[in-house]
Amino acid sequence: MKKNDLALVVFSRLKSLYPDAHCELNHSNPFELLIATILSAQCTDVRVNLVTPNLFKKFPTPQKMARAKLEDIQEAIKSINFFNNKSKALLGCSQLLVDKYAGQVPKTVEELTELPGVGRKTANVVLGNAFNINTGIVVDTHVKRTTLLLGLTKNMDPEKVEKDLIKLFPNETWTDLSHLLIFLGRRTCIARRPQCDLCVLKDVCPSVIREKKVLQKVPRDTK
Repeated sequence: MKKNDLALVVFSRLKSLYPDAHCELNHSNPFELLIATILSAQCTDVRVNLVTPNLFKKFPTPQKMARAKLEDIQEAIKSINFFNNKSKALLGCSQLLVDKYAGQVPKTVEELTELPGVGRKTANVVLGNAFNINTGIVVDTHVKRTTLLLGLTKNMDPEKVEKDLIKLFPNETWTDLSHLLIFLGRRTCIARRPQCDLCVLKDVCPSVIREKKVLQKVPRDTK
């Protein structure tokens, strides 16, 4: 199957399987999503969601977080991986939001990636989910792994993976695509125990097809 045809099948089936696929970082506004996404780097969404309610209660706006003491932010997020560096990023990010953007989260990749702690992936998350702007495809560990297994990319570098996927999927699907692949990676195509037999893509997944061919060639024990 050609990659373009495979891409259509992947999106269609996953959309039917996960019609409610969404960003699993809890947030109520663009600022909260920005902060939560910065915290999610090398950390699970579950852990972030345990920390952010108290964090946002203490610092509900960029203005309040910008005036916070670094040690107070550190205390609020100390159970998060790399909390010292992330605390500095949250403080610097909030201060720049206030100083340069009047406390508003900007709506371009270029402006967002100028903020401390924000890379292209975080920018894509914020733009796609807070503003419904599809500027790119979020490539996390789940998206990278599943698209590699599905043969939609041969790359491991997130930016190269994103470029490969952008060529295959229509712009209007980019935010949904990320959620769908993340749901697939968390629920079925699990890294340590993939449930290939239960996957809706098992008949089109090159990795599953290859494995079946290998198993068919293994000689049976005739004893």
